[in-house]
Amino acid sequence: MARSREKEDLESWSNSSVSITKDSSLSLLKLITILIIFVVGVVIGLSSSSHIDRYFTLQTEQFSLNNHAIDTAQQIVVNCEREDCLSMKNFIRPRNLSHSMTDDELFWRASLVPQKEEFPFSRVPRVAFMFLTRGPLPMLPLWERFFKGQNKAKYSIYVHALPGFELNVTSTSVFYRRQIPSQHVEWGSVSLVVAEKRLLANALLDFSNERFVLLSESCIPIYNFPTVYKYLTGSTHSFVESYDDPSRYGRGRYSRHMLPDIRLADWRKGSQWFELNRALAVQIVADTKYYTLFKKYCRPSCYPDEHFIPTYLRMFFASLNANRTVTYVDWSVGGPHPATFTAGNITESFMQSIRKNGTLCSYNSGNTLICYLFARKFDPSALQPLLNLTSKVMGF
Repeated sequence: MARSREKEDLESWSNSSVSITKDSSLSLLKLITILIIFVVGVVIGLSSSSHIDRYFTLQTEQFSLNNHAIDTAQQIVVNCEREDCLSMKNFIRPRNLSHSMTDDELFWRASLVPQKEEFPFSRVPRVAFMFLTRGPLPMLPLWERFFKGQNKAKYSIYVHALPGFELNVTSTSVFYRRQIPSQHVEWGSVSLVVAEKRLLANALLDFSNERFVLLSESCIPIYNFPTVYKYLTGSTHSFVESYDDPSRYGRGRYSRHMLPDIRLADWRKGSQWFELNRALAVQIVADTKYYTLFKKYCRPSCYPDEHFIPTYLRMFFASLNANRTVTYVDWSVGGPHPATFTAGNITESFMQSIRKNGTLCSYNSGNTLICYLFARKFDPSALQPLLNLTSKVMGF
């Protein structure tokens, strides 16, 4: 009996152990399953949260950008309502010389020519005085006196200086805010031609500009404004020096790579300091073909600024050119640069010799004793002696 009971107890304990083991296995399996579900849930939750955050972030940024665009558009509308951005006044003469156009965009814009001959506004022909300078204008007080009291509808001023330089003048100066967007210029390189075209193009944006004079920081006027204005606006020709120089400083700079578009017989040389009418200024700014040839082959030691415009006009518009310059320069000293006049050179007789030296120059269908309207190169030390002579000699 005892053995039978012990056997029954042993079987009962064994069955109980199996049951406990099964229950434990099931519990562990449930626990693992729950843990897996929990982890998967956490991962899904975090991923969903990230996407939701990103969604709302993007929505917020988009909302902000939309609001900014709306505000900007509203601001433009308000400004245009206040200033009439599409008005004829702003189109024919931009009030602000600052712009973000590239040279290609600027040249394209400046070369647009109206086909309708009549102007829809009262147009007074204006002379554009274009200063190509590295930095300061030491003769500025002289130019201020030259322009003082003159009709502002008859002239405009443009200054091309090295990037970063700001002309320091008062708000009452005629040179105030007259700098154009510029690029670096290197003497003797094609960048000088580009700078000239850049000045012309900016001046062409003003439809009243009819004559265009290129000047340097060392240039001065040797006649008063009324004389200069009448002389230029009354001329049927432009004033660009253009001649055949058979020496190595002329034909010697020609490259046969320019054939067949530019022949040696067309090659010309002349002073950089030109004066052009509006029609020729447009042609020079619009040209790409011949400028590209000069850019490729007029280097090194070719000096494109002395050859590009003289050659271009010789080839296509010779009859419209007086073939002389209106800016006096003294090359008698020899060398790559003309003479520089200092304070000691400035006398009444010296200035009169530049103004009228007895030589007759062609003007329209006749001749004139006035051959030059401007002169260079003047050292900064010459400023005060020149100011002392303006009223007595130059008439201003």
